[in-house]
Amino acid sequence: MDENTADENFLHDLFDLEVGNSVWNRQKQFFLDAVDRHDVVQVGPNRLQNRLDEAITFDAAVPFENEADTDFSLPENREWIKGVVEKWSNYEVKTIPLQINGAPLSPNQNGQGIDPSRPDDGPAYTYAQATPAEIELAISTAVSAQADWGAWPISQRKAILLQAAEELAKNRGDLIGAAMLDGGKAVDQADVEVTEAIDFANYYARSFDTLQDQLKTHDYKPFGTVLVTPPWNFPIAIPCGGVLSALMAGNTVIFKPAPEATLVGWELAKTLWSAGVPQTALQFVPTTDDEVGKSLVTDDRIDAVILTGGYETAKMFLDWKPELRLLAETSGKNSLIISSMADQDLAIKDLVYSAFGHNGQKCSASSLAILLDEVYESEAFMRQLKDAAASLTVGSAWDTSSKVTPMVQEPSPDLLRALTTLDEGESWLLEPKMVDNNPRLWTPGIKLGVQPGSFYHKTECFGPVLGIMRAESLTQAIEIVNQSDFGLTSGFHSLDDREIAIWRESIEAGNAYINRGTTGAIVERQPFGGWKKSVFGNGAKAGGPNYVAGLGTWTPKAVLDTKIGTKSYKQWWRSYFSQEHDPSGLMGESNDFRYVPIKRLGVLASPETPKVELELVQTAASIAGISLIVVYSPEEMIAQLPNIERVRALSQPNEALLRAAHEQHVPLVQDPISADGRLELRLYLREQAISETQHRYGNLIQKP
Repeated sequence: MDENTADENFLHDLFDLEVGNSVWNRQKQFFLDAVDRHDVVQVGPNRLQNRLDEAITFDAAVPFENEADTDFSLPENREWIKGVVEKWSNYEVKTIPLQINGAPLSPNQNGQGIDPSRPDDGPAYTYAQATPAEIELAISTAVSAQADWGAWPISQRKAILLQAAEELAKNRGDLIGAAMLDGGKAVDQADVEVTEAIDFANYYARSFDTLQDQLKTHDYKPFGTVLVTPPWNFPIAIPCGGVLSALMAGNTVIFKPAPEATLVGWELAKTLWSAGVPQTALQFVPTTDDEVGKSLVTDDRIDAVILTGGYETAKMFLDWKPELRLLAETSGKNSLIISSMADQDLAIKDLVYSAFGHNGQKCSASSLAILLDEVYESEAFMRQLKDAAASLTVGSAWDTSSKVTPMVQEPSPDLLRALTTLDEGESWLLEPKMVDNNPRLWTPGIKLGVQPGSFYHKTECFGPVLGIMRAESLTQAIEIVNQSDFGLTSGFHSLDDREIAIWRESIEAGNAYINRGTTGAIVERQPFGGWKKSVFGNGAKAGGPNYVAGLGTWTPKAVLDTKIGTKSYKQWWRSYFSQEHDPSGLMGESNDFRYVPIKRLGVLASPETPKVELELVQTAASIAGISLIVVYSPEEMIAQLPNIERVRALSQPNEALLRAAHEQHVPLVQDPISADGRLELRLYLREQAISETQHRYGNLIQKP
């Protein structure tokens, strides 16, 4: 009916038609125009993607655009992925070396790669694990190569990253196959990872394009040598983003893949080398997570660590080395609130995908759903939710019909408890079961009656189990979500603009999603990174405008001046930081990237701190609406840590302050003070990405 009543449609004009009137003449002209164009109308399909013979190239002069995922509705692409699955399901056992200074090294073959779909078959491959001798060689090589790599013009590093994007696109099939073998990834889940990796390469290549004025007025210096330690759940996109961002910033990189994803890491490293990344600038160094691995993290020549992993792992790194420059995306306990004003069919679809996509092993997965009373009491909702989850095909990753595939690891004690045990007040809406005696393969589970403050409410459980909580009001639901120590992602389903407005301004999460799922962040559209205990470091989001700029030090060339800084701060606040940005500009979906001021900033000064530095910090905080606490000793700052969100250090913190700040999860910012608002103000703010589906049944909902 919507289509038939559109202004251009014949039915719209039918009842007003009279020979010779304006309506008649308009429809007559429509018909004549159509006849005139009969030779130019496209008669073939609009979807032309063909992975069998495509050759993708990227132009540095063209603005960034996201790459497309594979369209598996096309027969050519189904034929292509069939060949990928056949090749990699019959992958022969091979050995994987270290690669340092361009030379493959095999001091041992102690590492074993296991296919989660076939764990009883034994090792699918073996790989070398670095010993202290190789760790020393890798670090010395990276340190020696940094000056040369960092001196490359930005334009040349940009060209390398664009070439990397092309090589990633070329090797899409092999990267998918390796992720299926290493990580038990379903085809569609691995495919979007490759797309994201391509986007990282393209987006980060352009990182300095908008910072030309800052490059003229500041001395920019890369950190030096960066250790990248990615997770096993996203073995393609996350390591690729970490490696390429560090390289684009001018750092050399030591890439330590997750032990469970060494094969994928090897395929990725080879792809980047083939794109022209110097083998001295990128070292491939699998090693053990013991004293040898610790020596790599704590070596004084490692200038920064990019980690994606658990909160406890990040805390452990900082305990080993309190002065470590750590940029980490860590844990999440993510919730999706469903209002009685939601489109319940869409909410169920998005909840099931968010909870059980990649078997619940995404850091952004919705492990909790908080239902308003009316929804919780709805038998139809619960029946449909149960049916939707139960209908997911569970099986081997090598069966392309499988939607729930084996987990990378056997369940941890916390996850096993979540899969097998009910706490007080809980009951199973859908009880999970182990499949084929494979402890890594479980059917989806949904438990009702999860209580605020309970084990499942507070504990991150990385697997295919969803907890359902009940709330009497939207306010209570938001309070339940915000009780979490983590703030990675959060979702909300409602068609009521008043509810959406309340949720937008109240939710404490770095990535917020409205009327869509909570997973699948896309580079530039939804830069990814959390708040609270979900992030360590400067808070810049991966795939966002500040990530690469935060991997080096910006030192002003000119003497600091309060008047110049005040003018710049006001200009950048008014024109940029106080605004919401949606660079993608999609129809039917808003993707607002915004900056949220922290509530209170601690300033660590000393009697020797230049007056102009204090004035600039005070000015920046005032413009952003942030209250300040200024202290003049590390001991005073330790006492103030419970009252602040971040420390702007104008003097050197001692080890006691570093340890206390890490324990209370208060980041310390030690960047040089800048009078440039673009560089300085970002350090006083939190980044947030809010994505909202704004269409329903094909119509765009016009926002006031």
